[in-house]
Amino acid sequence: MKKVIVIGSSNTDMVVRSASLPRPGETVLGGNFMMAGGGKGANQAVAVARMGHPVLFACALGKDIFGDEAVARYAEYGIDTSYIVRKETPSGVALIMVDGNAQNSISVALGANNELTTEDVMPALNTIEEGDIVLLQLEIPMTTVEECVAVAAAKGAKVILNPAPAAKVSAETLSKLYLITPNQTEAELLTGVEAYDVEGAEKAAAALCEAGVGKVVITMGGDGAMLYENGKSEIVPAHKVNAVDTTAAGDVYNGAMCAALAEGMALREALRFATKASAISVSREGAQPSIPTREEVDNF
Repeated sequence: MKKVIVIGSSNTDMVVRSASLPRPGETVLGGNFMMAGGGKGANQAVAVARMGHPVLFACALGKDIFGDEAVARYAEYGIDTSYIVRKETPSGVALIMVDGNAQNSISVALGANNELTTEDVMPALNTIEEGDIVLLQLEIPMTTVEECVAVAAAKGAKVILNPAPAAKVSAETLSKLYLITPNQTEAELLTGVEAYDVEGAEKAAAALCEAGVGKVVITMGGDGAMLYENGKSEIVPAHKVNAVDTTAAGDVYNGAMCAALAEGMALREALRFATKASAISVSREGAQPSIPTREEVDNF
């Protein structure tokens, strides 16, 4: 069994739920408020841990109450917190609005996340053994992402990039990835190809493979996900559930998938497993509070 190393962001999510998302200049009343752990990196690390798999999490937190609470929370989940660094800059915060259709709008103050360096992450990277899974996202500096990808790939890790929030990624970095997992919007930004139907997603995935990526999974919301490898595509359908909050759906998907791959599941099997975990998460409120346990996923 291989370990999973997650390198990425940690935020405190402040969530307001109301009937509709406010338009510019508009105030919407009647919302419910909750505060919970979030950040794409942290969500994915928690998802791996909730699947019952060993996970190291490398991130940067402020020397503040949000950082203290985050470290304690991750330890409770069973995450190895030895590789978390603390900065003078405040911890990251995300302001999230969710409407009655479970759609969300998010604004993030990156804080300490924006100061995470490769030097900060090297102690975690030095633990890599061949075949380990390294998972990254784009809520930390791109330079750190690119350098960590290069180091992890050179050590024989299977490097997986969830390119969110959407941003351009260099061809050199793409060529070192075992797998990339964009959603449709991110796939379009990376390739210039509209990926809003199966045909478009297939063309975008093919373009990413031509750029050197080993395998591509494009998540397509309620339509499931497209796996593209060796010039062939396959749709892994989504499960139909009553969606309440989609905030961390992609993070849960990536974390559960990595846990399954580290256990030795084939990629298609891992995607089916991740689809179940994600389906459960969108039926609940919040980011980390919505992440299911391994037992729940196995019994879904």
